[in-house]
Amino acid sequence: MLQIRKSEERGVANHGWLQSRHTFSFGSYHDPEHVGFGPLLVINEDQVAAGQGFGTHGHRDMEIISYVLDGALAHKDSLGTGSVLHYGDVQRMSAGNGVRHSEFNHSQDERVHFLQIWIQPNQTGIPPSYEEKHFTPESKQGQLRLIASSDGREGSVLIHQDAAIYATIMAAGDSLQHTLAGGRKAYVHVIRGELTVNGTALKGGDALKISGETQVSLQDAEDAEVLLFDLPA
Repeated sequence: MLQIRKSEERGVANHGWLQSRHTFSFGSYHDPEHVGFGPLLVINEDQVAAGQGFGTHGHRDMEIISYVLDGALAHKDSLGTGSVLHYGDVQRMSAGNGVRHSEFNHSQDERVHFLQIWIQPNQTGIPPSYEEKHFTPESKQGQLRLIASSDGREGSVLIHQDAAIYATIMAAGDSLQHTLAGGRKAYVHVIRGELTVNGTALKGGDALKISGETQVSLQDAEDAEVLLFDLPA
């Protein structure tokens, strides 16, 4: 089964300093047709104005992944971690039994643009932890680069869930295939550009829910950057 999620149908939040599009129900936005997909609960596309950001707040029992698209994202947390993330950086924070953090635009001149992804963990009450890795454009060009997994294999960040996240940058003529094991499903989110996924045409901001299939086929790309989530059913 294939179900498209059109970019323009996502939830909208405009707070002046923050402009966000919500793929799934989040905050005051609720759509009963889009309340997560398996353990994938949140994909927010956030754009934060220069010098602004999210003040210190808490989380519990959630895998929170930030994928920076443009600009500089500053992070501080109660674990003592402080860093500034740029394009190609992937940050994973396991909230576990409780963590507090803040996220701000490090620049006083330009916006920061990033994806905030939440995945429900398969274990609760663990000690909170933090990790970040950099993935060059070359490592994603024309191939599915594993960026997050349940065991940290291939240099990916480690998430506490039986899920895997792949990133790819596809030029015209590129074609990629991903095999789904029995009982698995996939979610494909297009960051930018255009392509077809299992014969379905998608553009930047669009996504596709895939279940009951054995293959994910990415074809007919035009300057596309894509995230592919391999998820338990």
